[in-house]
Amino acid sequence: MADRLSRRGFLTSTALAAGAYGLTAGCASETSGPAARNTGGAPKEVFSSPGRKLSGSLSVLMWSHFVPRHDKWFDKFAADWGKKVGVDVRIDHINTVDVPRRAASEIQAGRGHDLIQHIAPFSQYEPSVLDMTDVVQEANRRWGQQLELCRKSSFNPNTERFYCYCPGWSPDPGNYRKSMWQKVGMPNGPGSWDELLRGASEIKRTTGVPCGLGLSPETDSNMVARALLWSFGASEQDANERVTLNSDEAVAAVDFMTRLWKGAETEEVFSWVPASNNQQMIAGKSSYIVNSISAWRTAAGTNPTIADDIFFVPALRGPRAALAAQHVIQQWIVPKHAGNPDAAKEFLLHYTANFPSVTYHSELYDLPAWPSLVPQANDWLDKDPYGANPPNKLSLLKTATSWSANIGYPGPSNPAIGEIFSTNVLPTMFGRAARGQVSAKQAVEEAEGQINRIFRNWRNRRLVGG
Repeated sequence: MADRLSRRGFLTSTALAAGAYGLTAGCASETSGPAARNTGGAPKEVFSSPGRKLSGSLSVLMWSHFVPRHDKWFDKFAADWGKKVGVDVRIDHINTVDVPRRAASEIQAGRGHDLIQHIAPFSQYEPSVLDMTDVVQEANRRWGQQLELCRKSSFNPNTERFYCYCPGWSPDPGNYRKSMWQKVGMPNGPGSWDELLRGASEIKRTTGVPCGLGLSPETDSNMVARALLWSFGASEQDANERVTLNSDEAVAAVDFMTRLWKGAETEEVFSWVPASNNQQMIAGKSSYIVNSISAWRTAAGTNPTIADDIFFVPALRGPRAALAAQHVIQQWIVPKHAGNPDAAKEFLLHYTANFPSVTYHSELYDLPAWPSLVPQANDWLDKDPYGANPPNKLSLLKTATSWSANIGYPGPSNPAIGEIFSTNVLPTMFGRAARGQVSAKQAVEEAEGQINRIFRNWRNRRLVGG
């Protein structure tokens, strides 16, 4: 099978399929049929014949979802699709922290899975993966324009390539314990970083329960670092991909985090992994974390009293902005070594067509990059189908696109940004200053030096602008 499927070949085969299988009618059912209209129980899944004849096998490497219900649904969903189209599908789930290492190993070896999914930027692998422009354009043709947040997280404007396919994402709200914040005069939780500092410090002083923002080389700490920088008016790069970290605003953000750690946190945050803040919140040992809704969902099954006390706030206000990074950004890549890229791309379109099921079976964790596919999402967020108390606890997520930004904002998630994220430059910067190893200014200067070296390498390869 061809190693690369050209855009012309992809669209030609899709056009032929339209004549053979009635693709236009099939797409209409995907966006306006029973699956889209259903606002009660599980959506009905849809199936339209692929745009080309498929065969062989398809191996998929992906994370073990934080909401276990999703993987039980997904594995059956993928197997059912494979049986219908004549492809033997194998799904391998591994811990999210192990996905980058496994992907890097397979890409270096030139063999492994046909399709790899991660939940954070994979742009640094652009030279080693297939261009997904054909898939994105076909998805846009079927379901309208992709969310800008998802497009900027998957498209390199310098090469005009989609280095990955991004069909969904998850917001990153603040999770707070209402009973604790009520006692410090903030029953609706903190609305700003200053309120977080004051309230969380008082909660820790009076109860011993700390705030839970990570300062560790892991995904959640990376997200918090960026949200805090943006709120102070700082960023890794500008919209033109020029390095801009070394600024008074960045120093102020690092100084703020140092004060927050000293007043409201504990040493544990320096060694956290992505599950740590979830575990602390579920155990009643954190007053506030920045995370998706997974900790709350887990608590609903294991500690309902805690779950009923967990509420959410949007991105906290800072001196300049109120922005949060997305918590999860789906990054589906097809490595150049893939043995069945046709099946990989067709499966991704089938998966996207069924995003009502993705959102529902992830218990509203995963939201669509093509909102027209899941018109019932707002109904679910207003009246949680899984029994939230109160039922509209997640309604704030309806506006999440207005306070969420891509990694690399205000520029794209280019390969340099992907490497900076994967090497944990920013949480290390914040952590060194918080520990007192260097001053806030020195931490920022060191981080900018690392970032400049990374940018120079990718500019020399003509994969980054600026």
